[in-house]
Amino acid sequence: MPLRPTRPSNPALPLATACLVGVALLSGCGVPPELQPRPGTVPQPSGSPGAATLLPSPSLPPSFSLPPSAPPSSPGPFPELTVTDCQGRPSGEQVVAAVRRKSSILPGSGTVTVTRPPVCAGNWQYTELTVPGREPLQVVTKGAPTALDLVTAGTDICTVEVRNFAPPGIRIAAGC
Repeated sequence: MPLRPTRPSNPALPLATACLVGVALLSGCGVPPELQPRPGTVPQPSGSPGAATLLPSPSLPPSFSLPPSAPPSSPGPFPELTVTDCQGRPSGEQVVAAVRRKSSILPGSGTVTVTRPPVCAGNWQYTELTVPGREPLQVVTKGAPTALDLVTAGTDICTVEVRNFAPPGIRIAAGC
């Protein structure tokens, strides 16, 4: 009776199988929602001729966020690596007005207290507000004090835009 080998005749076979399983596990189930194509995406050529794939604007996935090599926006009068007092440009009242104007998160009237005045990095600002009977509200804005653009406001403001495009000082102040 012939003897049967106890291991495969090709020792590389288990390694190749393990590699294929690993690749299959790492390939995932699709593109995460924050990386889905959105307006402003640019078609990029794929590996096959005549086919194009829409890729989001160049940025890293949230788990791999690093400061971009080039500034994501025009640098402001403040350094980007750390936050500094905005010196009233913008004021807390201007931030409250921007939040009221661009969202419904604050009541149209009533008491809103600026618990942490705006701090700046580049042309971005981070502010903390308090509304009676609610949790503290974090606010990220950018732009000139007279034309603030509301990036996000809430209790968890580490959105894709903040994690990937805000200056490092703002991300640190916001706890992202």
